[in-house]
This record gives sequence, structure tokens and C-alpha cells, in this order.
Amino acid sequence: MLDELYAAYAEVVDERRWERWPDMFTEECSYTVHTLENADRGLPLAYMLDDCRERLLDRVKFVTEVWAGTVEPYRTRHVIQRTRTEAAGDGAYRVRANVVVTYTEADGPPEILTSGYYDDHVRLTDAGPLFAGKRVYLDGTPTRYLVYPL
Repeated sequence: MLDELYAAYAEVVDERRWERWPDMFTEECSYTVHTLENADRGLPLAYMLDDCRERLLDRVKFVTEVWAGTVEPYRTRHVIQRTRTEAAGDGAYRVRANVVVTYTEADGPPEILTSGYYDDHVRLTDAGPLFAGKRVYLDGTPTRYLVYPL
């Protein structure tokens, strides 16, 4: 069930189905992207800091409407490997998964965008497992600006 959630997540972001991205999260949720360097130093700086569902919806609006035509689109491919799963009680799990994201611009070869890991809080719901919290920790600075969720 968890592997299916991660496979569906990769498909949604890689196929840029942004209208479906918030549906992968519970009503009360968060999504953040940090560098490991900042996290290790206790710095709260983040590339993306969506601390509630409304901000996830805002991110979708920015990607699909506000930034449309103003940023060069790129295609991503996510390779995700779960490395640890721990029961967190009450139908919830804490999941750590390594991730490598490649990107391809319109006329270029694929390159590595970033690597790092997910530190996720997953809840089992009537609709299946959903992310209650998705924290992305990047090994370093991405090779280009980030527009799309990782």
C-alpha cells in the first residue's frame, strides 16, 4: 500500500498532473523542501514551505496559472526507494525514502536536478494512504531553480 502511494506520487509530479497533487495529502497537511545543510544547522529556511492545505492549493495555482508562460517548463523523473517504515500509531506511519530527481528541458539531455530523501508522515484513510506531512531534504543546492514540487 505504501509503495503504491509513492508510485502514484511520482506519476502525478512527473506527468505534471497538478490538479491531483493536493489529493495525495490529508486535509490537515504540510509540504516542505529544505537543504540538509540548513536542516543540520537548525535553520528554518526552505525552498518550499506549504504548512497547510490552502498553501498546497496556492502552489498548484502558481504552477498552473501565475508562472505559466513565465518560466521554462521542464520534465522530471523521480526514482524513489523506501529505506525505513515505522508504525506511528493510530493508522499512521513515519516513512523515510531516498529520492533522485532528473530533469529534461525542451531541447536538452536529462540531468540530475537533485537528490535527497523524504521524511514523511503517512496516514491510512478511507481513501487509502495519504501524506499528512511530506518533508523533502536535499543533499545540496539543485542544479536549477525549483518550480515544481519534488
